[in-house]
Amino acid sequence: MRKKLVLLSGGLDSATCLGMSVKEYGNDNVIALSVYYGQKHKRELQAANDVVNFYKVKHISLDLEPIFKNSNCSLLAWSNEDIPEESYSEQLDKNNGKPVSTYVPFRNGLFASCAASIAVANGCDEIYYGAHADDAAGSAYPDCSEQFNEAMGKAIYIGTGKQVRLNAPFIGKTKSEVVRIGLNIGVPYELTWSCYNGGEKPCGKCGTCRDREMAFRKNGVKDPAL
Repeated sequence: MRKKLVLLSGGLDSATCLGMSVKEYGNDNVIALSVYYGQKHKRELQAANDVVNFYKVKHISLDLEPIFKNSNCSLLAWSNEDIPEESYSEQLDKNNGKPVSTYVPFRNGLFASCAASIAVANGCDEIYYGAHADDAAGSAYPDCSEQFNEAMGKAIYIGTGKQVRLNAPFIGKTKSEVVRIGLNIGVPYELTWSCYNGGEKPCGKCGTCRDREMAFRKNGVKDPAL
């Protein structure tokens, strides 16, 4: 069996992708890929290590920080922008539908491209990543959209000599649906980190904290990471 490569940030969605892949293919056939790109904190990458240790899969780390040095995305360590303490819909209303300030320019495109090279080198025939419908809504994160996934998937398949496919299993699902899937297969959400701010506990105010809290609430459970 050829292996599967999972882009693992350490957040809820990517951890669910990893859990699904391990459940279906076994941990010997799954590789996790985590990327440092200049985040303001490394809390999420620490979470990725914890999730990898839980599932006992091979873990590859990649440093792409220099590529984003000229970006002023509010997620990046050198940015002079504050991370908004608003929902994504509130942010989109203020910026006329342009991507939110926490959108890292073409990040998923870059990650998927790098993952394609790594997949070929490691005998993987599929790349999994956790893009979902809530992040794509209103073009908050355009590289989470179905259109992006379709175009990028085609490029990777052709560009790898039809060796590697791109798979976004949650592309048409909401975050609450992702959580439901993860709860059913025992994803260790207590080990994950989604907050855009570092620290001991999530801030509860940024867009991703708000989305995460709502997703667990819709499933009738408390976020085990809190």
